[in-house]
Amino acid sequence: MDRPTLEVADIFRRYGDAYRQQAGGALSTAQRRVMTAIETCRTAALGGHLEQCDACAHQRNAYNSCANRHCPKCQSLARAQWIEHRTAEILECEYFHVVFTVPDEIAAIALQNKAQVYGILFRATAETLRTIAADPQHLGAEIGFFAVLHSWGQTLMHHPHLHCVVPGGGLSPDGTRWVACRPGFFLPVRVLSRLFRRLFLQDLQAAYDTGTLHLVGSLQALQDRPTWTRALAEARHTEWVVYAKRPFAGPQQVLDYVGRYTHRVAISNHRLLDIERDQVRFTYKDYRADPAQALKTMTLAAGEFIRRFLLHVLPTGFHRIRYYGFLGARHRRDKLARCRQLLGATGPITPPADAPPPTDYRDRTEALTGKSLRVCPMCHRGQMVVIERLAPTRRGVPIPDTS
Repeated sequence: MDRPTLEVADIFRRYGDAYRQQAGGALSTAQRRVMTAIETCRTAALGGHLEQCDACAHQRNAYNSCANRHCPKCQSLARAQWIEHRTAEILECEYFHVVFTVPDEIAAIALQNKAQVYGILFRATAETLRTIAADPQHLGAEIGFFAVLHSWGQTLMHHPHLHCVVPGGGLSPDGTRWVACRPGFFLPVRVLSRLFRRLFLQDLQAAYDTGTLHLVGSLQALQDRPTWTRALAEARHTEWVVYAKRPFAGPQQVLDYVGRYTHRVAISNHRLLDIERDQVRFTYKDYRADPAQALKTMTLAAGEFIRRFLLHVLPTGFHRIRYYGFLGARHRRDKLARCRQLLGATGPITPPADAPPPTDYRDRTEALTGKSLRVCPMCHRGQMVVIERLAPTRRGVPIPDTS
């Protein structure tokens, strides 16, 4: 894919200071940290090194990355590393992609209480999948899966939902059998939706009762308990969307597909089209339209674009990828080995390499992505050699949240 001509960083550098002044105290520390990280990513502010080709003497500056998980430029290597680690965990069986989302009314509460409500979303989703899967009327097995949080829709509005990737089966209660799903069918989504709604609202009510929810502005009326009770009663009679996408074609498709989800940010640089008269134009997919006409363009004022982008900054230290069941960290290795044994596999799809991974980021990048950062981009014969270290030009740049 060609390098984009316009980046989110360009918008932040051009309009970020004005937005900071306008937003004032409404900007959180985490949001300010993300803005600074994206603005300074791969610039002289973070330092780097000067490289020179040993054949044609071509020189280039290689500036350091911010490594912030919200930065569109810093996800490729992290994504490749994640895929490398997950490759050894993929099982030779059918895989399913199940999505859990919440109504708009709940999303509004989540926006003011990200850590609490996103945490509830993970817990309710995990308990729902594991409970229904363990029920003998459905599967009767212990499943394993991972869930990835996305908080955005195509137009950058707040739309929290979880993408869950689940093998099509699990371990029997006594661990002696692999219990497979029916081909092409995982679990009934209507049953999942009902239990998910009940568990989520149960936890949300508990958070309200303990006084840990932040309800201000347009949500201030919910501080009144009768108003809150009526709102939750309405939510109980709203359809909560849980849907299962078509099963993956095979284990490799799981990695290729999910790799695009795990380290995605609210908008990629490749979707940006131009900035004209303080307006940002970008592409988006309208999933309600005819597939042939689904790709559309949207234009937002630069300040509104920044506002929407910052809606999706996660709380510091919040984990947006989590693992459950036999993929849980405590018993993952042993239970995966047992799953492979029952499935008749002799080992991981791609056995881990005996040699330790390279420590130099250029070698690491090439090993993971196949792209060489050492070959000269001009003569394509020589090797780029570091000839000088470049000190950061900006002092006091905040340490990015890379959790």
